[in-house]
Amino acid sequence: MAEKLRAGVIGVGVMGQHHVRAYREIPDIEMVGFVDTDETLSAAIRQRHNVRGWQDVNEFLDHERPDLVTIAVPTVLHGDVARAAIERGIHVLIEKPIAETEAEGRALIDLAQAHNVVLAVGHIERHNPAITALKQRLSSGAMGRIFELRAERVGPFPPRIRDVGVVLDLATHDIDIICYLADEAPVRVFAETQQNVHSTREDMISGMLRFQNGIAGILHVNWLTPAKNRKLSATCEGGMIEVDYITQDLTYYENGELVDDFGALQILRGVSEGRIIREKIVKREPLRLELEDFIGAVRGEHPPRVTGEAGLLALRIAHALVESGKSHQVVEIEQA
Repeated sequence: MAEKLRAGVIGVGVMGQHHVRAYREIPDIEMVGFVDTDETLSAAIRQRHNVRGWQDVNEFLDHERPDLVTIAVPTVLHGDVARAAIERGIHVLIEKPIAETEAEGRALIDLAQAHNVVLAVGHIERHNPAITALKQRLSSGAMGRIFELRAERVGPFPPRIRDVGVVLDLATHDIDIICYLADEAPVRVFAETQQNVHSTREDMISGMLRFQNGIAGILHVNWLTPAKNRKLSATCEGGMIEVDYITQDLTYYENGELVDDFGALQILRGVSEGRIIREKIVKREPLRLELEDFIGAVRGEHPPRVTGEAGLLALRIAHALVESGKSHQVVEIEQA
């Protein structure tokens, strides 16, 4: 493979245009073009980034022959666009969710394996430095056993979203992170959903994921809150640790009763307030880290941090939560 990789972006809406900008900032990447059917938007991107725009995906792929592409089109188009790239031997980073249906996601994974190309999924919060630090702390055993992982992701309604509801668009971020931190897939889920301002889909979810290892995952996600909030907390034997996704702050609320003696749980009297510690995080743009990870995978340095299988799991759980919200029943998760 050439020293300098040729990159493209298919779909330059709210997220895709950031991929164009980020690729252009990465050394050893040549941004060869983008695709979008909105000519007004394309003209703005061309002028801003001095990159050629195309309207037809196949023409772009055949003419420019990029080594790798980001696919940031609406979810309903993920399958067709990804197939076009993969069949040409082009590595793909698909913005989450991986596909509209689980069957389509599985087909893309199998196709990528058959063509020996990297398929990564853009669950960007996996690359948030605060989440990386939290994962390291939990995995080290410094917090003891995990009791609960609780995520809140709320904010105003985005008029651009029409093809999916809040579960596939927003909750998939935290579904992926909760499974990543729990180190396994949930065995069952339950959800209450509402449709308040979205014309066809749910715009609020209160959900629970239950894991075999005893961890409970809690989701509170909506498009109905005027103030944007993105936080996740882990309640553990040693206290609670909270991540603010937006500020990349990580704060540890120590259980003063236990300190670091987890054996005390055998005669647990309770918990008490301890120290509040703000961890020092080296803050970086998660998108830049995501693309660097993808590029490293394309160069054969490591697997992508978010594989197709991880993206497929998040999609499976998201659909189960939507189903539970409609049926008002617990839904069992089929284990892979």
